[in-house]
Amino acid sequence: MERFINEYKEYLLSEQKASVNTIQAYIRDVRLYDKFLRTSDTDIYKANKTNVLSYVLNMQKENKAPSSVSRSIASIRNMYAFLVARGYISKNPALKIDAPKQKKKMPDILTMEEIDILLNSPDTSSDKGKRDKAMLELMYATGIKASEIIGLKVSDVETELGFLKCAFGTKARIIPLGRMCIEAITDYILNARSNFITEADEGWLFVNYTGKSLTRQGFWKIVKEYKTKAGIEKEIAPHTLRHSFAAHMVENGADLMSVSEMLGHSDISSTQVYSRLVKNRIKDVYQKAHPRA
Repeated sequence: MERFINEYKEYLLSEQKASVNTIQAYIRDVRLYDKFLRTSDTDIYKANKTNVLSYVLNMQKENKAPSSVSRSIASIRNMYAFLVARGYISKNPALKIDAPKQKKKMPDILTMEEIDILLNSPDTSSDKGKRDKAMLELMYATGIKASEIIGLKVSDVETELGFLKCAFGTKARIIPLGRMCIEAITDYILNARSNFITEADEGWLFVNYTGKSLTRQGFWKIVKEYKTKAGIEKEIAPHTLRHSFAAHMVENGADLMSVSEMLGHSDISSTQVYSRLVKNRIKDVYQKAHPRA
């Protein structure tokens, strides 16, 4: 199994140009699938469509979220595509397995006032505060994903010209940086970052106390810390700042195509949800403020 996993990892990295986080998710899903198959005395190479369907039903029986089930199916399908391409099996048993339908939920966003409070919560007299302030400012300034922000290198940030190079997987994009974001990042890089580096500098932009790149869990813990400190009662997730960036850009007149490009969406329809969200907010304001609404 480990030999196969290593070969599959190399395929994801070199041929599919997948990010580290995507590779980890795929491998985790494949291992869970393999574990399930072994309970019925079969393995990945011998499994058929019935086995895949049984696994899907088992996940649903365990009340896995539809998004988790869908991701697992995609991981398994991709793994079998690799096996077919390498000639290990003749056909992909997961090819026509449908993912469960998911209810489309409007993303939660913070108001501009809540954003101001959140971004001003870190104590910038400390190294940690400088780092956290720069990280929160950068995420709101660019709308990049949590998985992207923890994978940034110092060389990806061009403070003098005012832009960020975001290149993960097969997509690459250039995103402008605002003045407040540039100031926070410059302060962190010049006055705090080196104090986190205990051994060789690997070039990661945002590092922990051992000088290594932050994890998604570490980043999420930081966001929750400042959400509590800011007294924000809304439930927020790692993508909340990304959603807020997009909604506020659209609300202030940015065109959907530009916002879509900055977010790295391959299809503008993914960005249109923010336009609908802004319209809903305008309607709420009207209902509350107009005397004859």
